Amino acid sequence: MQTVKVHIDTAAPDDPEASILIIYTGGTVGMVFDEEAQHLVPFNFSQIPDKVPELKQFNYLLTVISIEPVIDSSNITINDWLMLAKLIEENYNDYDGFVVLHGTDTMAYSASALSYLLENLQKPVIFTGAQVPIGLIRTDARENLITALQIAGTKAHVKCRVPEVSIFFHNLLLRGNRAKKVESSHFDAFKSENYPPLAEAGIDIDFYDENIQPCPLQPLKVHHQLEENVVILKLFPGITEAVVRSILQAPGVRGVVMETFGSGNAPTSAWFLNLLKEAIERGVYILNVSQCDEGRVDQGRYETSKYLLNMGVIGGADITTEAAVTKLMFVLGLNLSKEETIRLLSDNLRGEISL
Repeated sequence: MQTVKVHIDTAAPDDPEASILIIYTGGTVGMVFDEEAQHLVPFNFSQIPDKVPELKQFNYLLTVISIEPVIDSSNITINDWLMLAKLIEENYNDYDGFVVLHGTDTMAYSASALSYLLENLQKPVIFTGAQVPIGLIRTDARENLITALQIAGTKAHVKCRVPEVSIFFHNLLLRGNRAKKVESSHFDAFKSENYPPLAEAGIDIDFYDENIQPCPLQPLKVHHQLEENVVILKLFPGITEAVVRSILQAPGVRGVVMETFGSGNAPTSAWFLNLLKEAIERGVYILNVSQCDEGRVDQGRYETSKYLLNMGVIGGADITTEAAVTKLMFVLGLNLSKEETIRLLSDNLRGEISL
């Protein structure tokens, strides 16, 4: 894998309002239809002013870094997240904001991962993409890209307006580690059920400052380690002992996101509780996440979750599964003590949970 950096000619502003780095990883947003081959192919992003002539109206310095070969978002890996964090770290002092073009299928996972890896972020890192390729007539790629760039270049009192990792899609700017992909056939592909939007784009862009993370005073700290031995255990009526055992006793597993019912409830069968207890005693961390899109885990509210609380299952509050998986990867990658690991998994690190 390699990167190619290209400076985009947008009338070469003498006194630019902002400098933005666009990182193109792949996905539908960067596809055009090849008439000869009769299928979609990635296009050269140095030619993006031809596809989005509105960019010439920006008084911005725009630079594109393209990942080659491009990554289908279904193939995204931990190494890709670490690569993105490193790219932002290497270019952090040269740009006012960053726009990451990414496939939609795993965008919420990537935005969540980057939110943890980029500690004390003082600049906007905005993920966006498209449901329809930029080369087609009814594409949402142009509007998503243009608005993401405008938000990335917007400053408040000299500093940036949105100092966090976010997702812009359709007309909403959402906190990255609160968003979920909920649509595959409509333009409003992402929602954030447990946290309000950071901004909304209409005729104007309305920023909801009360929802945006405050700009940190400490310098950026980029992390370069994630734990890959994390799994998801999704509970359902009729789940068998053999299935649960195969997940909890998978070789090398260190963290489990357990998707429970309602406000964190789970079966009380002796075999089930024994398997959880044995896993925790082996040093496996289990994070309890609700299968409901709205609401939160409240361990101990009902008898069916009290057992989990007592044995040491960690309540995930109102975290999404995407943010929970990447939070486990991040916290376990720090290789801290058991007490500190449990504390960080329970705490709000980057706005991913409401305490």
